[in-house]
Formats: sequence, C-alpha cells, structure tokens
Amino acid sequence: MKVSFFEEFPNKKSAEKLKLINYPTKVYLAAPSIKEFNEKKKLFSSKYVKQIIYWPIVKESYWLSPFTDRKVLLRVMNECENMQFMWDAEIPKKRRLVVTNLCSFFKNKKLIYDYFKQHEKTIYTAEYFPEKGIAEKFLEFLGLMFKPTKFNNKVIKMVYSSMHDFGEHFIKKEVKKGVEMYGDKFMVGLGTIAKGVKGDEPLLSLKLLKRDLEICKNNNVNEVVIFRLNGLNEKYNNVIKKFI
Repeated sequence: MKVSFFEEFPNKKSAEKLKLINYPTKVYLAAPSIKEFNEKKKLFSSKYVKQIIYWPIVKESYWLSPFTDRKVLLRVMNECENMQFMWDAEIPKKRRLVVTNLCSFFKNKKLIYDYFKQHEKTIYTAEYFPEKGIAEKFLEFLGLMFKPTKFNNKVIKMVYSSMHDFGEHFIKKEVKKGVEMYGDKFMVGLGTIAKGVKGDEPLLSLKLLKRDLEICKNNNVNEVVIFRLNGLNEKYNNVIKKFI
C-alpha cells in the first residue's frame, strides 16, 4: 500500500520531515498559485518523493466548491489546465459565501462538472467522509462529491478519526464499498497528525492510526494520504512502515 502525505503549510520545517521517510511516497502540496507551488516544491525534492501534486487553496474561499466566486474557479481551472492537481471539495471557510454566491451556485456547479469531464490529466478530489444514503445525495447536490465512474477522478475520502471516529465497523464497510466501486481510484485520507488551518484539530493516536491503516490495507486500498507531513515523527513513522 502506498502512503502519501498532505502538506498544507509547506516550508523548510515541514520539508525536514522527509528525512524520516525511506519509502516511496507522494506529497500533496498546498499553495495559493502555481507560481508559489513551483517555488515551494523545490524544498520537497527527495529520492523517495516520487511525485508532488499541486493542491490549490484560494484566499477568497480557501477550499473549492460551487459557492466559490466564479472568477476564482476560472483562475484555478486555467492554471491547472495541463496538469494533475488536487481539488479540495469543501464548504468555503468564509461561510458567508454560501449566501452571497447562492445565485451563481448552479452555474458554477455546471462549470465545475464540465471542467472535470473535459480535463485530460488526473484530478484528485479530497472529499468529506462518508458516502452513504441521504448524506451522499446531499454532498453530490452541493457539488462536493465526484464519482470516478462519472468524472474519471481519483477520490480521497477524508477519514479523519481524530476529529470524528466513525467506528471500526462503519469505516470497514465504507472503505470496502469504495474499493469495490472505484478500485485504485478510491483513496483514503487519514489524520490528523498535525493541526490544519482551523488550528484546533486533535491529533490522531497511534492506536487509531494503526487501526485505520490496517483497515485500508486489508481492504486493498491502493493509496492512503496522511494529514499532514509536518506532524510525522518516529512513533508515527514506525506504525506507517508496517503497512508499506
């Protein structure tokens, strides 16, 4: 199983964590523009880092959705036109955008869907977990869920057990279903081992990290992505290496 990492705040300190890694990995690197991404990714050069994926974050809404300003969506789409990248599909950090951009919601949703269908390179989508019943339909309606069978994307379901533990049985069931439906295009995000933009994210215990990695490994998940690289230490890494 491949183990990759998100890095939301790329800098020299977080890049130093790569010294702990002696197995092939990928890094999903957040940046507000492709120019800054290209500058930051130089810090993460390593013989073990096989790929660095652009993760656009925008000052206007932070994450991307039909509630994001249309001009911002177009800007991101244009700069990512000929490359693989990660689309972080979440409700805007500035919640007021849900109201102020409500009138353009359906036009923006169509714009996003059309872009996904036409994009020739792989788009990774970071999405809320789980995908079940009414919740699944609601997330799909909001333009926050992209089925690989429809959009040919690779989906990363954010199973952040430190923030909300769905329970072993439920996670197993959902992960198994995801792999059955989408194969290698179904990926799992695990965490959190460091704080993110909210600043109050609780840290994942070693016990839950082991459990979640075990669930993914036993259900043939091809790749997991851990949030985030800066939180990696010897203890976490020793658990991770058992599942490579």
